[in-house]
Amino acid sequence: MHADPGPESPRPLDADALRRELVEGPGAPYTSLEVLEEVGSTNAEAMRRAGLGAADRGVLLAEYQASGRGRLGRTWTAPPRTQVVVSVLLRPGAVSPTLFGWLPLVTGLAIRDGLVAAGGVDATLKWPNDVLVDGGKIAGILSEMTTVPAEGDFELRLPALVVGVGINVTLTREQLPVPHATSLALSGGTTDRDVVARAVLEALAHRHEQWRRCERGSGSTISDELMAEYSAACSTVGAEVRVELPGDVVRTGRAARVDREGRLVVVTPDGELSVAAGDVTHVRPAAGRWGG
Repeated sequence: MHADPGPESPRPLDADALRRELVEGPGAPYTSLEVLEEVGSTNAEAMRRAGLGAADRGVLLAEYQASGRGRLGRTWTAPPRTQVVVSVLLRPGAVSPTLFGWLPLVTGLAIRDGLVAAGGVDATLKWPNDVLVDGGKIAGILSEMTTVPAEGDFELRLPALVVGVGINVTLTREQLPVPHATSLALSGGTTDRDVVARAVLEALAHRHEQWRRCERGSGSTISDELMAEYSAACSTVGAEVRVELPGDVVRTGRAARVDREGRLVVVTPDGELSVAAGDVTHVRPAAGRWGG
């Protein structure tokens, strides 16, 4: 069913202006940018286009996403033009698969950077990549991988990565998908979606380029610079946490650090526990809310 934005709907994104700034200008970081009026999932569409040969650093935005997807198979939606919904296609080339696990974390750091720069809010990260303002989730991220045919005559398939982001901009309290979410409007930030989209895409380009450079400068491992900057932005580090694992297994302790593999290292009464994002159902504060 097509979503009717209605007469009171916010104005649409200015696709031409975003393309001029992010695709067509000198040193522009992206190869293409398209704004879709409606799509099931920007990630699914970007993955489909990757299989058809879409270029590295292509951007898809949507005014309305009918079947948004998150971690652990969760689905969500929001009224048209109330979010910035964007997916970026990356063809990582020579980047080692050992660095792929850090891409969701680096993406979260970029979203936090963009919102701080343009959103007028004090955003922070909850490991691995939830973006919070005043303890409420303001953005969600989903990273996915597929393989696509290599160029030339060889029957070789290479990885393609898609990072998808949904940022709550003008959602009201009643429109939020879950009670612990928030939006830029509710947090006193900017509600100009063009400003948010541009700042977030610029931050993504910068952080993704840092991530790619790790292959050349750090021996296929995350750089000290990115580790330090992520850790400084992550409110989980140093907090007392409750880690919920599959099978109703719960561990509590202090989140001491994020390691080279992007795992959260928790000091428990039984010793250190290193947990990967894919192995965790939830990481929650032991008491109260996350810092904003």
